Amino acid sequence: MMDAMGAPQSVLVLGGSSEIAVATVNALPHSRLRRVLLAGRPSSARHHAVETLVAAGVAGVNSVDFDATDTQTHQQVIDAVFDEGDIDLVILAFGMLGDQAAAEADPSLAVQVATTNYTGAVSVGLHVARRLRLQGHGTLVVISSVAGDRVRRANFVYGSTKAGLDAFAQGLGDALHGSGASVMVVRPGFVRTRMTAGMPEAPMTVDATDVATAIVSGLRKGKHTVYAPGPLRFVMAAMKTLPRPVFRKVAERQG
Repeated sequence: MMDAMGAPQSVLVLGGSSEIAVATVNALPHSRLRRVLLAGRPSSARHHAVETLVAAGVAGVNSVDFDATDTQTHQQVIDAVFDEGDIDLVILAFGMLGDQAAAEADPSLAVQVATTNYTGAVSVGLHVARRLRLQGHGTLVVISSVAGDRVRRANFVYGSTKAGLDAFAQGLGDALHGSGASVMVVRPGFVRTRMTAGMPEAPMTVDATDVATAIVSGLRKGKHTVYAPGPLRFVMAAMKTLPRPVFRKVAERQG
């Protein structure tokens, strides 16, 4: 179980090659960790993630095959993991950015983004919540995005999936209230990762390690929502108040 400082013994990462998730596991107290499972499609990125954590001295690191889009397999995967022992922390970190222009030209590409980022997350999130409720403890950390706080024309397919994911995660947290389990929603801004490589950086850009630090701090404090970096909370609160025509012009200037 989580100790008084929010440090887990067992961690399941859904999206096992996620740089943010790997950085988060590495930021947790290593002396406490006994079991770390990186779930994702077999790939060189997942293999590298395992090697990175092992080299950092994290104990009990293994990989698990998991496909976010294959929802029919989600219950089997989650039950197999939890049947082997309680999980203190689950990090839902899979997702794809997609290409906005390509998605508008070919809606099937937009469906791929929506299926991965939202449908897959809803499916596996509910299966995880069921098992967390049964064991009576544990936290599900959902990596959302400020892109879902107020969706911009430049990436509205991706932003809409994050808006849906964020709303789902908040509702799931309310559903788990009183069960001993909880949900923490993480809303990063622009993060330097493989997914954003080559893209122009936005104001307040951070590294994966910065997001990891915010997540670990949020777990320690028992927060239900975390922005990374923290001041983005106030920026997005202001953005939400802008009239739509004004917001559209601001978003256009930002690209």
